Amino acid sequence: MIRHRLLSIDPPKCTGCRECETACSMKHAGKKRSGRPRIQVLSGGSEPRDFHFPVTCQQCTEPLCMTACPKKAIHRDPVSGWVVLDDSACVGCKMCVSACPTGAMGFDAELGIACKCDLCGGDPECARVCQPRAIEYEPPEMLQFERMAQSASKLYQVIRNQVSLPGR
Repeated sequence: MIRHRLLSIDPPKCTGCRECETACSMKHAGKKRSGRPRIQVLSGGSEPRDFHFPVTCQQCTEPLCMTACPKKAIHRDPVSGWVVLDDSACVGCKMCVSACPTGAMGFDAELGIACKCDLCGGDPECARVCQPRAIEYEPPEMLQFERMAQSASKLYQVIRNQVSLPGR
């Protein structure tokens, strides 16, 4: 199996412009704002520009979405190594959406099926339009896991401060 390039996300560079969402929607749905782009920018903090976090499929090593799918509509492509969704096999049960630990699996209500990043077949629109380079398409060995972990920790803190947790 060849591990091709993957999306590398650098949230501190993200300005929250959401051009990635628009490009994704245009590529996959042919309209500026579809019901569910395959990338979503989460924003948080006390000020509108405090923190932005582009969320998309991380091509997990052991994808829980794939394990949860009762129809085996999600599988790992033997050539690219990508985790892919077969739209024709999806029954719209949303088990994969519930199982995804990053919130990257979506559900297209218009079509009644799950949706996820397909890396645009190897030329991801989101990375092409991202001017601040918060989203880049890189070989797996170039991914900055420490930076990604720090950003995930910051996102957790932002969410924790915005959501009233039980016992707080």
